[in-house]
Amino acid sequence: MILETAEKALERHELCNHCLGRLFARLGKGTNEERGKAIRFSLNMERSARGLNPIEEPEECGLCHNVFEKIPKLAKFMENAADDLEFETFLVGSRFPEEIVEGEKALWEELGVETGEPINREFNRELGKAFGRISGKEASTSPDVVFIVEPFSEKIEIQINPVYVYGRYRKLVRGIPQTPLPGFDESVASIICRAFSRAFEGKCVFKGAGREDVDVRMLGSGRPFVVEVKRPRRRKVELGRIAEEINASGKVEVLNLHFVSPKEAEEVLTKNHRKEYLALVLVEEGISPEEAENVARKLSGLKIHQRTPWRVRKARADKVRVKRVYKAEARWIDERHFELRLVTDGGLYIKELVSGDKGRTKPSVTELLGKGAWCERLDVLNILDE
Repeated sequence: MILETAEKALERHELCNHCLGRLFARLGKGTNEERGKAIRFSLNMERSARGLNPIEEPEECGLCHNVFEKIPKLAKFMENAADDLEFETFLVGSRFPEEIVEGEKALWEELGVETGEPINREFNRELGKAFGRISGKEASTSPDVVFIVEPFSEKIEIQINPVYVYGRYRKLVRGIPQTPLPGFDESVASIICRAFSRAFEGKCVFKGAGREDVDVRMLGSGRPFVVEVKRPRRRKVELGRIAEEINASGKVEVLNLHFVSPKEAEEVLTKNHRKEYLALVLVEEGISPEEAENVARKLSGLKIHQRTPWRVRKARADKVRVKRVYKAEARWIDERHFELRLVTDGGLYIKELVSGDKGRTKPSVTELLGKGAWCERLDVLNILDE
């Protein structure tokens, strides 16, 4: 059956060994060129026994126009195109003219072929082998760079895949936002991304696992974050040096920087963390040590129904969120102040937990005390990993 199909193909079309072998790519082992040579050799032996002339490989293939002969040249072009890039792994893709792709489909249909392989798949594989040999780089399905080759025009397009780095940041001062805002000269994101962009020579995108207000510090072990560096020209970067540059700002510190996969980066950003806070509470009508202790005792283990706070209503969907306070401890400061140390679900607005936000948060410290309470100062002490 193989020789019969091959003979029909070669009698009607001028095919090189690559294109002949590709008709039967899913049969046996070896390259398509080796397969085509073997089939042509066996067919010509059989034709000789029947007194027929052999069908030799044509000077120019009627299907691929000898495109596989260009592979060494194209591999060198790829090496030149990537000369100033740092990468270890790659993937090859290609764009073939429509007439070749459609011509191959028509050939398969004409011969009833069900064992074939598309021309671009073989070409990508063979070009990848050639590039790997001359560059010393490794082909991968999760590559640093992707080469898109137009074999006839000899154009080479390089797609540089992003780099993802995980870390935790501490915001040591009040008065800077997490991400850029009008009226502020810098942000946590700009301080971090400035160092990353310079080191990787790419565009840095900062993504934090939650956020804190402008006037809130982020202390303790820091808030998890991921930076995505798009189209990095450098990948062999010492993350320790980036950390030193960021930490020298005196405003933001980063800890535990390390490379992660896109999947790991997504998991960091979608995981819901519990948070530990320290709030300085002002009670203008006065507060006693006993009242402070009583509020903390009532808050511990309590479910909080919190409608989207009035101050963020334009940026967040207006709905009621149910969050839990897991632990609350109070420390009396003076007749008008006490500290409230809280461990809560992520996403609970602490300032509104204290004030009640005109009834939008229930219960609240204001409600439990029976008199107005305000969050005068707030720090995030820790983002707790579960």
